[in-house]
Amino acid sequence: MYDVAIIGAGVVGGMIARELSRYTLKTILLDKEGDVAMGATRANSAIVHAGFDAKVGSLKAKLNVRGSEMMEQVARELGVKYKRNGALVIGFSDEDRVMIEELYTRGVQNGVRELAVLNTEALHAIEPRLSPDACCALYAPTSAIICPYELAIAAIGNAMDNGTELRTSFSVTAIEPRDEGYVIRSDRDSIQARYVINAAGLYSDTIAAMIGDTSFQIHPRRGEYILLDKECGDLISHTVFRTPSKMGKGILLSPTVDGNLLTGPTSQDLDDKSDRSTTAEGFARIIAQSKENVPDVPFFKAITSFCGLRAVGSTGDFIINTPRDGFINVAGIESPGLSSAPAIAEYVVHMLRDGGAVLRKKEDFHAQRASMHAFREASIEEKNAIVRRDPSYGRIVCRCETVSEGEILAAIRQNPKPHDMDGVKRRTRAQMGRCQGGFCTPRIIELLAKELDIPFEQVTKCGGASRMTIEKTKGGNGHD
Repeated sequence: MYDVAIIGAGVVGGMIARELSRYTLKTILLDKEGDVAMGATRANSAIVHAGFDAKVGSLKAKLNVRGSEMMEQVARELGVKYKRNGALVIGFSDEDRVMIEELYTRGVQNGVRELAVLNTEALHAIEPRLSPDACCALYAPTSAIICPYELAIAAIGNAMDNGTELRTSFSVTAIEPRDEGYVIRSDRDSIQARYVINAAGLYSDTIAAMIGDTSFQIHPRRGEYILLDKECGDLISHTVFRTPSKMGKGILLSPTVDGNLLTGPTSQDLDDKSDRSTTAEGFARIIAQSKENVPDVPFFKAITSFCGLRAVGSTGDFIINTPRDGFINVAGIESPGLSSAPAIAEYVVHMLRDGGAVLRKKEDFHAQRASMHAFREASIEEKNAIVRRDPSYGRIVCRCETVSEGEILAAIRQNPKPHDMDGVKRRTRAQMGRCQGGFCTPRIIELLAKELDIPFEQVTKCGGASRMTIEKTKGGNGHD
């Protein structure tokens, strides 16, 4: 019997798991995928929003502002890159100026600090490559950037290091109430828990319906992105938005914490919760609108594109409630869900306590986690000392991102452990550079095969049938 079962190992479920690992609870984190951070967390805008956009008095507003305030400390504890670069919502007309003034007023009411409305001269002074037609902007200095899947992986790893259990490839098929708690079933296994937290993202309405709660629905909203080479990372310094619409914050341009330039997303409501396809139409829109904002974006230096799905709830706000004793919905966590994640975790823990859970602080809780970037960020002297202790750190596998063999091995051995190529990519950035794995893939396959003790040809890109190779064409044991 577990005290708490969390369904969904994205950034929200991961932050809840980490917060609960502070207490003497037996907690398990469940996910239907073969790795963590495989839903909305793996493909979004990576923005820690300041909190000016959400409706005053909403959960989104409250938890966004609180989460934004918490994020820098959380990132520091978890060894995750975080940069407070500030955001600009730019306008091109008198109508846009009215919207910007409304956002300013809303932001002040939400408690966002340091907001300012900029005129043309002030705007172009801090972001000179913006279109000369941009005439005004809302400036939010407390907005920041982070890596969402890195945050989720680190939070879950820290929770596991503090005693939380993770079970992947656990697709929930039924939830049955008991006199004490719930039985959660998959097609292969079952577990029992006193409390259940539904953080299942796009599928949170399906999970809620398993206990008879049909009070909300979730639909996917597709967002396509184009990522540019690190040569373009300093084209702008702030995150640049257009004035928002009911479909979201529009096409943005933003530097990333790893030095690239990110553009997107599109915004298209869908019915299919698995449709992550990209489209020529979507890319054309990204390119056109990006160039309206910053005319000299060099899209010929794009290195990859991708699509994410946002979990849009039917209520217009985060859905965090208790439909029956011992069961908590954490659903409809669309933007600003990433920004709000630390505060959502805090909020849910209060709900558990109010619901009767006995929460006793651990004396041996460790909040710190070693950074996955520690080696590459070390000084030359520190790197030399590390290489003397472990020569694998002196062998560079990914040239584009300068990722060493030692870093890849450390990632494979660290909680939560990856089991495929994409898992290694999300933890180390190997395969994420200009050549997109063209050089380093064979060596990473070798390392994974050896560490997992499987044949070379059984290593997959992202689990399932996505094998990287078909068969051996030469002799060897599959590890050579």
